[in-house]
Amino acid sequence: MKGFLEFIREKVVVGFAVGFIMGGAVSKLVSALVTDIINPIVGSVLSRTKDLNSMYIQVAGARVMWGHFVSALIDFTILSFVVYLLIKAMDFIKVEKPANKK
Repeated sequence: MKGFLEFIREKVVVGFAVGFIMGGAVSKLVSALVTDIINPIVGSVLSRTKDLNSMYIQVAGARVMWGHFVSALIDFTILSFVVYLLIKAMDFIKVEKPANKK
């Protein structure tokens, strides 16, 4: 049990777990921002549709859903920028390892 607790403290497993949970929360937040705010605004500016996701081009009987792709691209870009900012902010935080006890 002692080895396991040292592993958790030294390898910053708890910090990784918190980061993983926060990443999921940030992902949901960014998706909601894009779906509920950005998509309707862009959709109404570009055409008479109410949502960017519903925009398409008709090609030989098939619908090319370019609006959905652009929506996913916006989602990815915002999420990547947030992750970049978080990693940049973590450079200033120094994680101190516990002193070796003998």
